[in-house]
Amino acid sequence: MKNMKRIAALGMTAAMISSLAACGGSSSTATTAAPADTTAAAATTAAAAETTAAAAEAAKDDAAGGKVYYLNFKPEQADQWTALAKKYTEETGVQVDVQTAASGTYEQTLKSEMAKSDAPTLFQVNGPVGLATWKDYCDDMKDSAVYKDLSSDDYALKDADGAIRGIAYVIESYGIIYNKKLLADYIATDGAVIKDASEINNFATLKAVADDIQKKKDDLGLEGAFTSAGFDSSSDWRFKTHLANLPIYYEYKEKGISSTDAIEGTYLDNFKNIFDLYITDATCEPTVLSSKTGEDAASEFALGEAVFYQNGTWAYGDIKDNEVADEDLGMLPIYIGADGEENQGLCTGSENYWCVNTKASDADKKATYDFLQWVVESDEGRTSLSSEMGFVTPFTTFADYLPENPLVKAEQEYDKDKTPVSWNFTTMPSEEWKNKLGSAMLEYAQGTGDWDAVKTAFVDNWKTEYAAANS
Repeated sequence: MKNMKRIAALGMTAAMISSLAACGGSSSTATTAAPADTTAAAATTAAAAETTAAAAEAAKDDAAGGKVYYLNFKPEQADQWTALAKKYTEETGVQVDVQTAASGTYEQTLKSEMAKSDAPTLFQVNGPVGLATWKDYCDDMKDSAVYKDLSSDDYALKDADGAIRGIAYVIESYGIIYNKKLLADYIATDGAVIKDASEINNFATLKAVADDIQKKKDDLGLEGAFTSAGFDSSSDWRFKTHLANLPIYYEYKEKGISSTDAIEGTYLDNFKNIFDLYITDATCEPTVLSSKTGEDAASEFALGEAVFYQNGTWAYGDIKDNEVADEDLGMLPIYIGADGEENQGLCTGSENYWCVNTKASDADKKATYDFLQWVVESDEGRTSLSSEMGFVTPFTTFADYLPENPLVKAEQEYDKDKTPVSWNFTTMPSEEWKNKLGSAMLEYAQGTGDWDAVKTAFVDNWKTEYAAANS
């Protein structure tokens, strides 16, 4: 492992100032000099000194006047980032401002903030598609300490020329979070279709269990097998992005590709199967999904009203300190009925890549790189990311800083002998593609649209949006 680096103390670079020669000589020379000359010399000396002082002050500003503005993507860690920024400012005197975009609005917020004179110096993109949009704003990070601390180049986002335009800062997993106690209560009922949670390793078994739980929900004291699949902006990304990753993953796997300009939708029937399960074996009727939020789903699970909840390791903060004990938190893959899914692990990857605004001033860029180095190398930064934010990071500096997150532990236990599902949703052609897919899925769920519209949004709009993004 690389030796731990220490951040150099911030200080002003000393300006090299030439000494000014005094305008003098022998007393006789001074006596013979005209008073006007003496006055002019004095004025020149004063002006030169004033100019030198201004230059020194400017040098000080260039060296230490930088500031950091981080536009944070993750609302669930907003408070922790604000606290960490405050610690850094107290320690170094460097101003660090953190603004967090509301859930589902990051791209829109980033566009708005980048148009301002005080634009973010640090922001993020979600992968290759995000980089294509913001490449002109992404500095080459190849010489930065934070890049040198990466454990693998797999976590670096490169452009066509090999420049390092983004660095992943968190590796996450998502799937179906479940309440072990509630599932055990179900298993104890007469006629339960499984005897142990390990038997749920394919879609058919998952559906059979969820259907039976839904039938017995009153006896079990539940509202439903699954939490509500809300489609407001705080929740719809779980389905139009994360759930939609599964049919993309299996199509890419089958074709041996990692992206495409035209998706075929080979696994859309499987996509329909799992989505139907979410909206029928649930805590609410499909007709009210437009008003259901991410907070509703988190609350339903945290309060023990549902057994299953599609979300990721980052959701622990919304669950803890409620009705579900840490030891009762488990995770299952999202099964859709694909061949070989018995060996499938959780969906693991990153869509969180730090980028430094190349259009920021040199002082602000330096301040931003220094801040990032402190975040991944200092005790305060590593403790915050691992213990407080619950992140698994891709940096070599975090060997002794692991998150106390039972969902992370559940993921690591589950994926020991499974093949993780890659995050292919970073290749989705645009936010507009996701939004149209989400709208079609909601219409279908509510009964005001049909599945053919979902297929059209998925397949036809992919080709349209890809062409528009790459024209």
